[in-house]
Amino acid sequence: MRIREVAVETQAVHPLAPDHIPGYVAGADGSDVLFTAMTIFGIALIIGLGVLYLTLHAIPERMAHKSSHPQLQIVGILALLALFTHNNLFWVAAVLVAGFQFPDMLSPLQSIARSLASLAGRPVEEDIPEADAPSPTFHHRDGEG
Repeated sequence: MRIREVAVETQAVHPLAPDHIPGYVAGADGSDVLFTAMTIFGIALIIGLGVLYLTLHAIPERMAHKSSHPQLQIVGILALLALFTHNNLFWVAAVLVAGFQFPDMLSPLQSIARSLASLAGRPVEEDIPEADAPSPTFHHRDGEG
């Protein structure tokens, strides 16, 4: 029996093994705590950076949506172009379009037209809704130029 106890003691601790093995050293069973932790950290970092990138690209659309911007579709298209082409100029243009309201140019022109029509003695037409407004037709004359 004595021989068996000595054999167990020699297998338990190798004489060249240090007293304390750090936790990041892979175990004998193949488990690697550091590799597992870094894999989870790497996946979380990639997902976090992706969410940050997509959130950053959505800023112009959020700005335009909050202010009920009339050019919401243009802002959305510019933001998508910036996302897919990686061209920052489109993103900057989307931020600028979303940040500034363009002035209403049609109302003063309609007022001027009504005033001129009343001065000329013509009947003053009411505002024409945009959906019923006729589209301009362009005539191209061949041979002149």
